[in-house]
Amino acid sequence: MSSRRSRSRAASGSSRITDDQIADLVSKLQQLIPEIRSRRSDKASASKVLQETCNYIRNLHREVDDLSHRLSGLLESTDGDSAQAAIIRSLLL
Repeated sequence: MSSRRSRSRAASGSSRITDDQIADLVSKLQQLIPEIRSRRSDKASASKVLQETCNYIRNLHREVDDLSHRLSGLLESTDGDSAQAAIIRSLLL
């Protein structure tokens, strides 16, 4: 490593992330994402893990939006003063 590069790293302190830390984080993501975890292969590339993670998060957002829409419809269809509606509203707050 050049002295310029090592001085740059020393000056930046602990805000720099090491290759080992990146590999560890990618490995943790790989364990969290069902599409990757269900595959039998030991290692996926970091770019594939990040791509699958983004897709998974997008799908979760869609599911949340869908469930929110369905819940809104359910709340609108129930009597506004019913005990069920009050319980659901209190759980959401």
